[in-house]
Amino acid sequence: MTTIKDSVHDHIAIDGVARDLLDTPPVQRLRHIKQLGTVTLVYPSANHTRFEHSLGVYHLADEALTHLGIEGQQAERVRAAALLHDVGHSPYSHNIETIIHRETGKYHDDVHELLGNGAVASVLTDHGLNPDAVAGLVAGEGELGQLVSGELDVDRMDYLVRDAHHTGVPYGTIDHERLVRELRFVDGELVLGEGNVQTAESLLLARALMNPTVYKHHVARIAKSMLRRGTERLLDATDTRPAELRRWDDNDLLVTLRRCEETSAYAARLTERRLYKRAVWAEMSAVPEALQTTDHGQVRDHETAIAAAANVEPDAVILDIPGMPSMTESTSRVIVNGDVRELSGQSTLVNALRAAQRDQWRLGVYAPEDVADRVGEAAIRVLGLDIDDTLVRDVRPGINATLDEFN
Repeated sequence: MTTIKDSVHDHIAIDGVARDLLDTPPVQRLRHIKQLGTVTLVYPSANHTRFEHSLGVYHLADEALTHLGIEGQQAERVRAAALLHDVGHSPYSHNIETIIHRETGKYHDDVHELLGNGAVASVLTDHGLNPDAVAGLVAGEGELGQLVSGELDVDRMDYLVRDAHHTGVPYGTIDHERLVRELRFVDGELVLGEGNVQTAESLLLARALMNPTVYKHHVARIAKSMLRRGTERLLDATDTRPAELRRWDDNDLLVTLRRCEETSAYAARLTERRLYKRAVWAEMSAVPEALQTTDHGQVRDHETAIAAAANVEPDAVILDIPGMPSMTESTSRVIVNGDVRELSGQSTLVNALRAAQRDQWRLGVYAPEDVADRVGEAAIRVLGLDIDDTLVRDVRPGINATLDEFN
């Protein structure tokens, strides 16, 4: 047995298949992928990695299995899947996942190929586990897959607590021990036991509060957009294959961006934190409905048009249209008066949080500071935004403007 000191869960005991998987290259690679990607440019202490998080998910899965009374090979498969659930992540975690999916058709939880070959496959086979079955659990398949990837999964429980701990933002703090203890299987569905509507709401509320404060903070979004632009340019300008890039770590990508002439400027700005600024920061009500669901090709066309209207170089404009708000946790199920019910039907909080998500949604247009005003005015005209062009840039005056640069 191996015992590891963890900043969130204290001591984590690792045994069996998980212990043998720990030192395989795909798992060790996670030491070099930051959990929160570009959020570290907002919260300097948020330098925790996917490796730490994977240990935490393994620990919570092990605790859940004990409470559920699941043992033997079934339990070992879940433990392996919990430790391996993030090995498919590309550099900078979710930040460039849309590019990888567009180029390869694969998301980070599609790990069949990775688990079916090499050191991981050898360890799983030595322990009598089928790599495809473990990969299926990572993707949330089957009854036990819900523990690893689902509305009440231990992945979510760990990252909320861990991200809150490392950013210093308290909103992600949840009673993860109670959540794990109250998990039940009813007719093949993972649910929370009687009397836990508020427990389920806490998970929902934590995610809703962490989104605007941490995960979708405007500085993190700007840096993410610049990283995506640089990565797209790298794939266009070099013979780098998306499938190869998918297995890099953060350092691999950043160094390659620095060395490529076409992307070195983006790398320098990210390294030195000389980020683009908000030229437009528009609420959903100000954005034409058709624009809210614009695809990647149309986004590039809009950027070109804005740059031409503002008389700036095409590289000086980035249009950032986030996906429509969603709330997966609202479909989690709780036992109420002996019946399994969906949280959204039991909680008045759900509708309030959905409304808050829509209120927090913002379309962003980013540009270098010296041309941001000009780009913002052009973007309003080109995109048909219903906002006052005298209030294009959301930068507060005086001392607050200075603070806004860092937060």
